[in-house]
Amino acid sequence: MFIAKVTGSLVATQKVDSMVGNKLLLVEPYRVDVDDRSRLKSTGRTFVVVDSLGSGVGDYVLITQGSSARLTPETKQLPVDAVIIGIVDTVHLEQSCVYSREKNVG
Repeated sequence: MFIAKVTGSLVATQKVDSMVGNKLLLVEPYRVDVDDRSRLKSTGRTFVVVDSLGSGVGDYVLITQGSSARLTPETKQLPVDAVIIGIVDTVHLEQSCVYSREKNVG
């Protein structure tokens, strides 16, 4: 699992039947900044993920990949490699809060 920020959405009008109705989002994985451990930093990569939780642009989310992505009830019959399994509320590292959804809303 890893933390990622939702940066956009993806629309594909032509796709296999099993994927019809599934929301696709673009996410950027984040990690703890090695130079400043009080913040998260983008890895510079982008993934397409299936969202079954109603995530939106700007949300930090918890992602799972590979065979684990097909272990949710919503994705068990889908040809997916990455899925959002949680929306992050807070991230604490050592003695500090490096992310709070409440403080970043609005």
